[in-house]
Amino acid sequence: MATILHAVLGYFILLFVVRVLKRRAGSQMTLFEFVFIFLMGGIIILSTVGNDRSVTNCTCAVMAVGLMHRTVAWARSKSPRLGAILDGTPLVIIRSGEWQPEIVSGMKLRREDIEAAGRSSGITKAEDIDYAVLERNGRISVFPKKS
Repeated sequence: MATILHAVLGYFILLFVVRVLKRRAGSQMTLFEFVFIFLMGGIIILSTVGNDRSVTNCTCAVMAVGLMHRTVAWARSKSPRLGAILDGTPLVIIRSGEWQPEIVSGMKLRREDIEAAGRSSGITKAEDIDYAVLERNGRISVFPKKS
């Protein structure tokens, strides 16, 4: 039973820590998916190198985390506010061609990051960006100025 409680507690601790670390850790994964995969890997590692190497203990821990993930996913789908807390919300980096310096510095972004996102969208100069949005999964969406 202690293993299940530790797994559930570990799930929420990792979710909090990764949320505090911002959006860049998971690249294309959402924070929610990143925590799930990270915690599952940790449980498997502990079951192979920890003091208790029983398959039953490992299976119980994995099932507990899987159930927590399913429960939180269900709660997130029912409550948009909970979804915003767990996954964050998109942030506008450039609005109508104007940089939003408080968001750029708060998210630890560099101009080069935004320019690279622009290049992948076919925009060669930062001055040609009308809107840029930091998505919930850490990706930057860029929209060109209309000619």
